[in-house]
Amino acid sequence: MNKLKRYVIFLIGLFVNSLGVSLITKASLGTSPISSIPYVLSLSFPFTLGNFTIFFSVFLILLQLLILRKNFKLEHVLQIPVSIVFGYFIDLTMLLFTWVNPQNYVMKIVYLLIGCLILGIGVYMEVLADVVMLPGESFVRAIVLTWKTNFGTTKICFDVSMAVIAAILSFVFTGHLNGVREGTIIAALLVGFIARVLGKKLAFVKPLLFPEEFAGENVESTGKSGAVSVDKPADEVQRNVIVIGRQFGSGGHDIGKALAEKLGYAFYDQEIIEMTAGTTGYTPEFIQKKEEMMTSSFLYDLVNQMYMYAQPDEEAPKDKIYEAESKVVRELAAKGNCVIVGRCSDYTLRDNKNCLRVFFCAPMENRMKRVMDRLHLSEKDAKQKIQKEDKWRADNYRYYTGRIWGASANFDLTVNTALGEEYIEICIREAMKR
Repeated sequence: MNKLKRYVIFLIGLFVNSLGVSLITKASLGTSPISSIPYVLSLSFPFTLGNFTIFFSVFLILLQLLILRKNFKLEHVLQIPVSIVFGYFIDLTMLLFTWVNPQNYVMKIVYLLIGCLILGIGVYMEVLADVVMLPGESFVRAIVLTWKTNFGTTKICFDVSMAVIAAILSFVFTGHLNGVREGTIIAALLVGFIARVLGKKLAFVKPLLFPEEFAGENVESTGKSGAVSVDKPADEVQRNVIVIGRQFGSGGHDIGKALAEKLGYAFYDQEIIEMTAGTTGYTPEFIQKKEEMMTSSFLYDLVNQMYMYAQPDEEAPKDKIYEAESKVVRELAAKGNCVIVGRCSDYTLRDNKNCLRVFFCAPMENRMKRVMDRLHLSEKDAKQKIQKEDKWRADNYRYYTGRIWGASANFDLTVNTALGEEYIEICIREAMKR
């Protein structure tokens, strides 16, 4: 039943995909990279866009056979009927959109953007179903598996190659550029981005559609943190895990370390990087550079849309680091008697009743003095450093948690470190009892 449900979702997604491809094509600003070669050929030969989509898909499947050889499996053969259905869907939707013939540029852009939105929804449904890939994505996967290349880079190279080949074919057969325009670039950037955003925003859909797969998970007791919560009276709960969020320059690391020593607790900050390196294959230096650097969530999603079809071990590096660090944090919290700094730990352990979530802040002048002394910076450079680091932390936190960084509602205790370590220790010790 579950398998049947997935195939139904996939077929609906496939039809939605065809609607998007057809509408993008009808906008006359170029089509999506994967459809660019079939479209250019359909302009010069007596076959439809759907026909050439089928021919091109079969060609890609044959290339997969040559690349994968003994690793070519039954699931790859399923691409053939899927490609045939998709081709006929495209021809059907092209007929449905015969009335779409925008004349002015603004309306062309409008239809293009609507087509990208529809295609993004279709791609999201395809990924949600997770039963079979279309030949384009499967071809990229075959290259990645055979030659151990990076999925995102390979996908970009594939899309660019499709557009370039289509442009060359257009010049060869028609003498001018046709079928590859600004719409091709826009579609390449937007479709995967839309699908990725939908995947994040609609993460709750999968458990609703496939409850059987989540039946073993006690959502109420573990939540996303994975930490088991035992229902106890409030006065019996022992808070033996302290997680610290902090403004840059507030002294959160030093205060947390000193507190851990006084309590006899293990202290984890940079140590988490070392533990994560052992599970991801990345160097500690690479992890430290990537873990909190988020210049823009929009740009990040835009760049990493290419990982839509990747396996978990081929996901975007920063996402992989976040997931690995979250796993480490959960494992450390399960052991208890520890202080953990940063890594969105307050969110990861939000359902852990043994956890005390603390956020350290401080006035700007105090933070500037600390940064100036420690990093030997001028007053101006120290302030700029603080603002930059805080922005990175805020963007990173918001992207992975959907919450506002430093908001008091996310923490059990928010403390101004300018009040002194002795006062902070008293506050935390008292909070641990509650």
